[in-house]
Amino acid sequence: MPTPARHAVARALHGVFGAGHRVAEHWDVGLSHADAIFAQALLGACLRRWGRLQAYVKPKLKEPSRSLPLGSQVALAMGLAQLAWMDGVAAHAAVNESVELMCEPSLGFAPHQGLVNAILRRAAEKGPVLKADLDRLPAALDRTAFVDRVLQAALAPHQVHQGQPSSVEIEALWTKLQAPPRPAFRVLRGAAPAELEGDSELPGCWKLQEGAPFPGEWLRSGAGMVQDRSSQALMAFAWEGRPVDVLDACAAPGGKTTALGLRFPEARITAVEREPKRAERLEQNLAGRGVQAQVVVAEVADFLAHSSGSFDLIFLDAPCSGSGTLQKHPEMPWIGGHIDLGRLGELQRDLLRAAIPKLAPGGLLIYAVCSWLPEEGEYHRAWVRTAHPELVPAKVWPAGWGVEPGPTSCFRPHPLSWDGEGFQASAWTRP
Repeated sequence: MPTPARHAVARALHGVFGAGHRVAEHWDVGLSHADAIFAQALLGACLRRWGRLQAYVKPKLKEPSRSLPLGSQVALAMGLAQLAWMDGVAAHAAVNESVELMCEPSLGFAPHQGLVNAILRRAAEKGPVLKADLDRLPAALDRTAFVDRVLQAALAPHQVHQGQPSSVEIEALWTKLQAPPRPAFRVLRGAAPAELEGDSELPGCWKLQEGAPFPGEWLRSGAGMVQDRSSQALMAFAWEGRPVDVLDACAAPGGKTTALGLRFPEARITAVEREPKRAERLEQNLAGRGVQAQVVVAEVADFLAHSSGSFDLIFLDAPCSGSGTLQKHPEMPWIGGHIDLGRLGELQRDLLRAAIPKLAPGGLLIYAVCSWLPEEGEYHRAWVRTAHPELVPAKVWPAGWGVEPGPTSCFRPHPLSWDGEGFQASAWTRP
Protein backbone atom coordinates (compact mmCIF):
# COMPACT_ATOMS: atom_id res chain seq x y z
CA MET A 1 0.00 0.00 0.00
CA PRO A 2 1.42 3.45 -0.88
CA THR A 3 2.69 5.54 2.02
CA PRO A 4 0.59 8.47 3.29
CA ALA A 5 3.13 10.88 1.78
CA ARG A 6 2.75 9.37 -1.70
CA HIS A 7 -1.02 9.33 -1.30
CA ALA A 8 -0.98 13.04 -0.46
CA VAL A 9 1.19 13.85 -3.50
CA ALA A 10 -1.05 11.83 -5.82
CA ARG A 11 -4.17 13.60 -4.51
CA ALA A 12 -2.54 17.00 -4.99
CA LEU A 13 -1.52 16.16 -8.57
CA HIS A 14 -5.05 14.96 -9.37
CA GLY A 15 -6.39 18.25 -8.01
CA VAL A 16 -4.10 20.28 -10.26
CA PHE A 17 -4.33 18.29 -13.49
CA GLY A 18 -7.79 16.81 -13.02
CA ALA A 19 -9.72 19.72 -11.53
CA GLY A 20 -7.50 22.73 -12.26
CA HIS A 21 -7.20 23.55 -8.56
CA ARG A 22 -4.32 25.18 -6.77
CA VAL A 23 -2.52 22.99 -4.28
CA ALA A 24 -4.30 23.57 -0.98
CA GLU A 25 -2.34 25.44 1.67
CA HIS A 26 -2.46 22.51 4.10
CA TRP A 27 -2.43 19.69 1.56
CA ASP A 28 0.14 17.76 3.62
CA VAL A 29 -1.65 18.05 6.97
CA GLY A 30 -1.41 14.89 9.08
CA LEU A 31 1.96 13.82 7.72
CA SER A 32 4.93 13.48 10.04
CA HIS A 33 7.69 16.06 9.69
CA ALA A 34 9.90 13.67 7.71
CA ASP A 35 7.02 12.55 5.48
CA ALA A 36 6.00 16.16 4.82
CA ILE A 37 9.54 17.05 3.71
CA PHE A 38 9.57 14.05 1.36
CA ALA A 39 6.09 14.83 0.01
CA GLN A 40 6.89 18.49 -0.62
CA ALA A 41 10.05 17.57 -2.52
CA LEU A 42 8.24 14.96 -4.62
CA LEU A 43 5.29 17.21 -5.43
CA GLY A 44 7.64 20.05 -6.40
CA ALA A 45 9.67 17.77 -8.67
CA CYS A 46 6.55 16.49 -10.43
CA LEU A 47 5.04 19.94 -10.94
CA ARG A 48 8.25 21.65 -12.06
CA ARG A 49 9.08 18.86 -14.54
CA TRP A 50 5.61 17.64 -15.50
CA GLY A 51 6.06 18.41 -19.19
CA ARG A 52 9.37 16.59 -19.42
CA LEU A 53 8.11 13.62 -17.42
CA GLN A 54 5.16 13.14 -19.79
CA ALA A 55 7.38 13.64 -22.86
CA TYR A 56 9.75 10.94 -21.59
CA VAL A 57 6.89 8.44 -21.37
CA LYS A 58 5.28 9.11 -24.77
CA PRO A 59 7.73 7.25 -27.06
CA LYS A 60 7.58 4.22 -24.77
CA LEU A 61 3.89 3.65 -25.47
CA LYS A 62 2.52 1.43 -28.24
CA GLU A 63 0.38 4.36 -29.42
CA PRO A 64 2.30 7.54 -28.49
CA SER A 65 -0.40 9.77 -29.95
CA ARG A 66 -2.99 8.60 -27.42
CA SER A 67 -3.27 10.28 -24.05
CA LEU A 68 -2.90 8.20 -20.92
CA PRO A 69 -5.54 8.37 -18.18
CA LEU A 70 -4.60 10.91 -15.52
CA GLY A 71 -4.04 8.18 -12.92
CA SER A 72 -1.40 6.60 -15.16
CA GLN A 73 0.26 9.97 -15.83
CA VAL A 74 0.44 10.73 -12.11
CA ALA A 75 1.85 7.32 -11.12
CA LEU A 76 4.49 7.44 -13.86
CA ALA A 77 5.49 11.01 -13.04
CA MET A 78 5.84 10.21 -9.34
CA GLY A 79 7.88 7.09 -10.01
CA LEU A 80 10.19 8.76 -12.53
CA ALA A 81 10.69 11.83 -10.33
CA GLN A 82 11.76 9.65 -7.40
CA LEU A 83 14.12 7.60 -9.53
CA ALA A 84 15.72 10.64 -11.18
CA TRP A 85 15.92 13.38 -8.60
CA MET A 86 15.25 12.10 -5.09
CA ASP A 87 18.40 10.75 -3.52
CA GLY A 88 17.88 8.19 -0.81
CA VAL A 89 14.67 6.72 -2.24
CA ALA A 90 15.09 3.03 -2.97
CA ALA A 91 14.34 2.16 -6.58
CA HIS A 92 12.07 -0.73 -5.62
CA ALA A 93 10.01 1.58 -3.38
CA ALA A 94 9.66 4.19 -6.12
CA VAL A 95 8.51 1.54 -8.59
CA ASN A 96 6.35 -0.67 -6.38
CA GLU A 97 4.42 2.10 -4.64
CA SER A 98 3.73 3.87 -7.93
CA VAL A 99 2.35 0.59 -9.30
CA GLU A 100 0.23 0.15 -6.18
CA LEU A 101 -1.28 3.61 -6.72
CA MET A 102 -2.84 2.21 -9.89
CA CYS A 103 -5.12 0.03 -7.76
CA GLU A 104 -6.58 3.00 -5.89
CA PRO A 105 -10.04 3.67 -7.43
CA SER A 106 -9.82 7.46 -7.07
CA LEU A 107 -6.15 7.80 -7.97
CA GLY A 108 -5.18 5.07 -10.43
CA PHE A 109 -6.24 3.14 -13.51
CA ALA A 110 -5.92 -0.57 -12.72
CA PRO A 111 -5.68 -1.84 -16.33
CA HIS A 112 -2.40 0.09 -16.70
CA GLN A 113 -0.72 -1.50 -13.69
CA GLY A 114 1.49 -3.65 -15.90
CA LEU A 115 2.34 -0.74 -18.21
CA VAL A 116 3.44 1.47 -15.31
CA ASN A 117 5.45 -1.37 -13.81
CA ALA A 118 7.27 -2.07 -17.09
CA ILE A 119 8.14 1.57 -17.84
CA LEU A 120 9.36 2.29 -14.32
CA ARG A 121 11.42 -0.90 -14.05
CA ARG A 122 13.21 -0.12 -17.31
CA ALA A 123 13.78 3.44 -16.07
CA ALA A 124 15.18 2.14 -12.75
CA GLU A 125 17.68 0.00 -14.63
CA LYS A 126 19.14 3.11 -16.24
CA GLY A 127 20.37 4.48 -12.91
CA PRO A 128 21.96 7.96 -13.14
CA VAL A 129 21.42 7.97 -16.92
CA LEU A 130 17.68 8.50 -16.31
CA LYS A 131 18.26 11.92 -14.74
CA ALA A 132 20.52 12.92 -17.63
CA ASP A 133 17.91 11.78 -20.16
CA LEU A 134 15.18 13.80 -18.46
CA ASP A 135 17.36 16.88 -18.01
CA ARG A 136 18.28 16.81 -21.71
CA LEU A 137 14.65 17.22 -22.75
CA PRO A 138 13.74 20.83 -23.70
CA ALA A 139 13.01 23.03 -20.69
CA ALA A 140 10.21 24.62 -22.74
CA LEU A 141 8.18 21.44 -22.20
CA ASP A 142 7.60 22.61 -18.62
CA ARG A 143 6.29 25.98 -19.78
CA THR A 144 2.86 26.99 -20.99
CA ALA A 145 1.50 29.98 -22.91
CA PHE A 146 0.44 31.43 -19.56
CA VAL A 147 4.01 31.22 -18.26
CA ASP A 148 5.45 32.86 -21.38
CA ARG A 149 3.02 35.74 -21.01
CA VAL A 150 3.85 36.16 -17.32
CA LEU A 151 7.61 36.16 -17.98
CA GLN A 152 7.19 38.83 -20.65
CA ALA A 153 5.01 40.92 -18.32
CA ALA A 154 7.48 40.56 -15.44
CA LEU A 155 10.40 41.91 -17.45
CA ALA A 156 8.76 44.38 -19.85
CA PRO A 157 8.47 47.42 -17.52
CA HIS A 158 12.20 47.25 -16.80
CA GLN A 159 13.27 47.45 -20.46
CA VAL A 160 15.01 50.60 -21.65
CA HIS A 161 12.68 52.56 -23.95
CA GLN A 162 9.97 49.95 -23.31
CA GLY A 163 11.62 47.40 -25.58
CA GLN A 164 10.86 43.69 -25.49
CA PRO A 165 12.70 41.38 -23.08
CA SER A 166 15.39 39.31 -24.74
CA SER A 167 15.17 35.53 -24.95
CA VAL A 168 18.24 35.37 -22.70
CA GLU A 169 16.45 37.36 -19.97
CA ILE A 170 13.32 35.27 -20.29
CA GLU A 171 15.25 32.02 -19.99
CA ALA A 172 17.22 33.40 -17.04
CA LEU A 173 14.04 34.36 -15.20
CA TRP A 174 12.41 30.99 -15.89
CA THR A 175 15.51 29.19 -14.63
CA LYS A 176 15.46 31.31 -11.48
CA LEU A 177 11.78 30.59 -10.86
CA GLN A 178 12.32 26.85 -11.21
CA ALA A 179 14.43 26.72 -8.05
CA PRO A 180 12.38 26.23 -4.85
CA PRO A 181 12.15 29.55 -2.98
CA ARG A 182 14.11 30.25 0.17
CA PRO A 183 11.64 31.01 2.98
CA ALA A 184 11.74 34.39 4.72
CA PHE A 185 10.69 35.16 8.28
CA ARG A 186 9.87 38.02 10.60
CA VAL A 187 10.75 37.96 14.28
CA LEU A 188 7.82 39.06 16.47
CA ARG A 189 9.42 38.77 19.88
CA GLY A 190 12.72 37.71 21.35
CA ALA A 191 15.77 36.79 19.32
CA ALA A 192 15.88 35.02 15.99
CA PRO A 193 16.69 31.30 16.22
CA ALA A 194 20.14 30.13 15.16
CA GLU A 195 18.76 28.67 11.89
CA LEU A 196 18.07 32.16 10.55
CA GLU A 197 20.34 34.87 9.18
CA GLY A 198 19.56 38.54 8.65
CA ASP A 199 18.83 40.01 5.23
CA SER A 200 21.54 42.56 4.43
CA GLU A 201 19.25 44.61 2.16
CA LEU A 202 16.02 44.48 4.13
CA PRO A 203 16.30 45.14 7.89
CA GLY A 204 13.95 43.00 9.96
CA CYS A 205 13.79 40.25 7.35
CA TRP A 206 15.36 36.89 8.18
CA LYS A 207 16.16 33.99 5.87
CA LEU A 208 16.77 30.33 6.52
CA GLN A 209 20.45 29.46 6.36
CA GLU A 210 21.49 27.01 3.68
CA GLY A 211 20.92 23.46 4.90
CA ALA A 212 19.34 24.54 8.20
CA PRO A 213 16.19 22.79 9.48
CA PHE A 214 12.89 24.61 9.20
CA PRO A 215 12.16 26.41 12.54
CA GLY A 216 8.73 24.88 13.06
CA GLU A 217 8.78 24.90 16.86
CA TRP A 218 9.78 28.58 16.93
CA LEU A 219 6.92 29.46 14.60
CA ARG A 220 4.40 27.46 16.63
CA SER A 221 5.47 29.38 19.75
CA GLY A 222 4.24 32.61 18.15
CA ALA A 223 7.67 34.26 18.39
CA GLY A 224 7.91 34.61 14.61
CA MET A 225 6.08 34.14 11.36
CA VAL A 226 6.76 33.21 7.77
CA GLN A 227 6.41 36.23 5.50
CA ASP A 228 7.69 36.48 1.96
CA ARG A 229 10.51 38.95 1.40
CA SER A 230 8.44 40.98 -1.05
CA SER A 231 5.60 41.26 1.46
CA GLN A 232 8.02 42.53 4.09
CA ALA A 233 9.51 45.06 1.67
CA LEU A 234 6.05 46.19 0.65
CA MET A 235 5.14 46.84 4.29
CA ALA A 236 8.35 48.80 4.89
CA PHE A 237 6.81 51.82 3.14
CA ALA A 238 8.18 55.20 4.25
CA TRP A 239 5.36 57.32 5.65
CA GLU A 240 5.35 59.76 8.52
CA GLY A 241 1.61 59.60 9.11
CA ARG A 242 0.23 58.64 12.53
CA PRO A 243 -3.01 56.90 11.57
CA VAL A 244 -5.92 56.60 13.96
CA ASP A 245 -8.04 54.31 11.81
CA VAL A 246 -6.44 51.66 9.62
CA LEU A 247 -8.15 49.27 7.20
CA ASP A 248 -6.57 46.03 6.04
CA ALA A 249 -8.83 44.78 3.27
CA CYS A 250 -8.72 41.10 2.22
CA ALA A 251 -6.70 40.53 5.38
CA ALA A 252 -6.31 36.75 5.86
CA PRO A 253 -4.09 35.03 6.84
CA GLY A 254 -2.85 38.11 8.72
CA GLY A 255 0.80 38.75 7.86
CA LYS A 256 0.18 42.30 6.70
CA THR A 257 -2.30 42.96 9.53
CA THR A 258 0.43 41.88 11.93
CA ALA A 259 2.92 44.24 10.32
CA LEU A 260 0.43 47.12 10.54
CA GLY A 261 -0.35 46.33 14.17
CA LEU A 262 3.32 46.25 15.17
CA ARG A 263 4.08 49.46 13.31
CA PHE A 264 1.01 51.41 14.47
CA PRO A 265 0.17 49.96 17.91
CA GLU A 266 -2.02 52.94 18.87
CA ALA A 267 -4.20 52.72 15.77
CA ARG A 268 -7.64 51.13 15.52
CA ILE A 269 -7.17 48.40 12.94
CA THR A 270 -10.07 46.86 11.05
CA ALA A 271 -9.24 43.64 9.21
CA VAL A 272 -11.85 42.54 6.68
CA GLU A 273 -12.05 39.00 5.31
CA ARG A 274 -14.99 37.63 3.34
CA GLU A 275 -14.57 33.90 4.02
CA PRO A 276 -15.54 32.80 7.56
CA LYS A 277 -12.93 30.02 7.82
CA ARG A 278 -10.14 32.32 6.71
CA ALA A 279 -11.41 34.99 9.10
CA GLU A 280 -11.30 32.47 11.95
CA ARG A 281 -7.70 31.65 11.11
CA LEU A 282 -6.94 35.37 10.87
CA GLU A 283 -8.26 35.90 14.40
CA GLN A 284 -6.21 32.98 15.71
CA ASN A 285 -3.02 34.25 14.07
CA LEU A 286 -3.47 37.78 15.39
CA ALA A 287 -4.24 36.53 18.91
CA GLY A 288 -1.13 34.32 18.91
CA ARG A 289 1.00 37.27 17.83
CA GLY A 290 -0.50 39.71 20.33
CA VAL A 291 -1.92 42.02 17.65
CA GLN A 292 -5.15 43.90 18.36
CA ALA A 293 -7.56 44.26 15.45
CA GLN A 294 -11.28 44.10 14.81
CA VAL A 295 -11.91 41.24 12.40
CA VAL A 296 -14.97 41.72 10.19
CA VAL A 297 -16.40 38.93 8.05
CA ALA A 298 -17.78 40.70 4.99
CA GLU A 299 -17.24 41.52 1.36
CA VAL A 300 -14.88 44.50 1.37
CA ALA A 301 -16.95 46.58 -1.05
CA ASP A 302 -20.13 45.96 0.98
CA PHE A 303 -18.36 46.78 4.23
CA LEU A 304 -17.03 50.05 2.83
CA ALA A 305 -20.39 50.99 1.31
CA HIS A 306 -22.05 50.73 4.73
CA SER A 307 -19.19 52.28 6.68
CA SER A 308 -19.85 55.84 7.82
CA GLY A 309 -16.27 56.71 8.72
CA SER A 310 -13.01 57.13 6.84
CA PHE A 311 -9.56 55.61 7.22
CA ASP A 312 -6.17 57.25 7.52
CA LEU A 313 -4.44 54.21 6.04
CA ILE A 314 -6.01 51.69 3.67
CA PHE A 315 -4.07 48.61 2.61
CA LEU A 316 -5.79 46.78 -0.23
CA ASP A 317 -4.05 43.49 -1.06
CA ALA A 318 -6.57 42.50 -3.71
CA PRO A 319 -7.52 39.01 -4.92
CA CYS A 320 -5.50 38.33 -8.06
CA SER A 321 -4.16 35.69 -10.42
CA GLY A 322 -1.12 34.99 -8.24
CA SER A 323 1.03 35.11 -11.37
CA GLY A 324 3.91 36.52 -9.33
CA THR A 325 4.06 33.35 -7.24
CA LEU A 326 5.26 30.94 -9.94
CA GLN A 327 8.31 30.04 -7.86
CA LYS A 328 6.32 29.32 -4.70
CA HIS A 329 3.42 27.64 -6.49
CA PRO A 330 4.77 25.43 -9.30
CA GLU A 331 1.23 24.37 -10.19
CA MET A 332 0.56 27.87 -11.57
CA PRO A 333 1.95 27.14 -15.07
CA TRP A 334 -0.59 24.35 -15.48
CA ILE A 335 -3.71 26.11 -14.16
CA GLY A 336 -2.96 29.74 -15.03
CA GLY A 337 -4.56 29.57 -18.45
CA HIS A 338 -7.95 28.89 -16.84
CA ILE A 339 -7.88 31.97 -14.59
CA ASP A 340 -10.58 34.50 -15.47
CA LEU A 341 -8.47 37.66 -15.62
CA GLY A 342 -11.43 39.73 -16.79
CA ARG A 343 -13.46 38.86 -13.70
CA LEU A 344 -10.48 39.53 -11.43
CA GLY A 345 -9.84 42.90 -13.08
CA GLU A 346 -13.45 43.95 -12.52
CA LEU A 347 -13.27 42.85 -8.86
CA GLN A 348 -10.02 44.77 -8.33
CA ARG A 349 -11.48 47.91 -9.91
CA ASP A 350 -14.63 47.60 -7.79
CA LEU A 351 -12.49 47.37 -4.64
CA LEU A 352 -10.59 50.50 -5.62
CA ARG A 353 -13.84 52.32 -6.38
CA ALA A 354 -15.11 51.40 -2.91
CA ALA A 355 -11.87 52.22 -1.07
CA ILE A 356 -10.86 55.57 -2.57
CA PRO A 357 -13.85 57.59 -1.21
CA LYS A 358 -13.08 56.25 2.28
CA LEU A 359 -9.51 57.60 2.33
CA ALA A 360 -9.27 60.48 4.79
CA PRO A 361 -7.46 63.75 3.96
CA GLY A 362 -3.74 63.23 4.51
CA GLY A 363 -4.29 59.47 4.36
CA LEU A 364 -2.39 56.81 2.45
CA LEU A 365 -3.85 54.14 0.16
CA ILE A 366 -1.74 51.18 -0.94
CA TYR A 367 -3.05 48.81 -3.59
CA ALA A 368 -1.10 45.57 -4.10
CA VAL A 369 -1.32 42.30 -6.02
CA CYS A 370 1.05 39.34 -6.17
CA SER A 371 0.94 39.48 -9.95
CA TRP A 372 3.16 40.69 -12.78
CA LEU A 373 0.30 41.05 -15.28
CA PRO A 374 -0.45 44.64 -16.37
CA GLU A 375 -4.24 44.33 -16.20
CA GLU A 376 -3.96 43.67 -12.47
CA GLY A 377 -1.68 46.60 -11.70
CA GLU A 378 -0.58 49.03 -14.40
CA TYR A 379 -4.06 49.38 -15.89
CA HIS A 380 -5.55 50.23 -12.50
CA ARG A 381 -2.86 52.87 -11.85
CA ALA A 382 -3.72 54.51 -15.16
CA TRP A 383 -7.42 54.46 -14.22
CA VAL A 384 -6.74 56.11 -10.85
CA ARG A 385 -4.76 58.88 -12.54
CA THR A 386 -7.72 59.61 -14.83
CA ALA A 387 -10.69 58.97 -12.54
CA HIS A 388 -9.22 60.43 -9.33
CA PRO A 389 -6.83 63.27 -10.18
CA GLU A 390 -7.25 64.50 -6.60
CA LEU A 391 -5.05 61.63 -5.41
CA VAL A 392 -1.29 62.20 -5.47
CA PRO A 393 1.20 59.37 -6.02
CA ALA A 394 3.13 58.80 -2.80
CA LYS A 395 6.80 57.85 -3.22
CA VAL A 396 7.00 55.57 -0.22
CA TRP A 397 9.48 52.95 -1.50
CA PRO A 398 13.20 53.47 -2.02
CA ALA A 399 15.19 53.66 -5.24
CA GLY A 400 15.68 50.28 -6.84
CA TRP A 401 12.30 48.93 -5.75
CA GLY A 402 10.44 50.37 -8.71
CA VAL A 403 10.90 51.00 -12.41
CA GLU A 404 11.77 54.69 -12.52
CA PRO A 405 14.97 56.11 -10.94
CA GLY A 406 14.80 57.30 -7.35
CA PRO A 407 12.08 56.80 -4.72
CA THR A 408 8.91 55.38 -6.19
CA SER A 409 5.15 55.25 -5.73
CA CYS A 410 5.11 51.96 -7.65
CA PHE A 411 6.63 48.91 -5.99
CA ARG A 412 7.96 46.76 -8.84
CA PRO A 413 11.46 45.32 -8.20
CA HIS A 414 13.37 43.80 -11.10
CA PRO A 415 12.52 40.08 -11.11
CA LEU A 416 16.04 38.97 -12.08
CA SER A 417 17.79 40.78 -9.24
CA TRP A 418 15.07 40.69 -6.57
CA ASP A 419 14.75 37.74 -4.21
CA GLY A 420 11.05 37.50 -3.47
CA GLU A 421 7.63 37.00 -4.98
CA GLY A 422 6.41 39.11 -7.89
CA PHE A 423 4.40 41.89 -6.30
CA GLN A 424 3.36 45.16 -7.85
CA ALA A 425 1.87 47.89 -5.71
CA SER A 426 0.89 51.55 -5.95
CA ALA A 427 0.59 54.19 -3.26
CA TRP A 428 -1.49 57.37 -3.26
CA THR A 429 -2.24 60.05 -0.73
CA ARG A 430 -5.14 62.48 -0.45
CA PRO A 431 -3.82 66.02 0.21
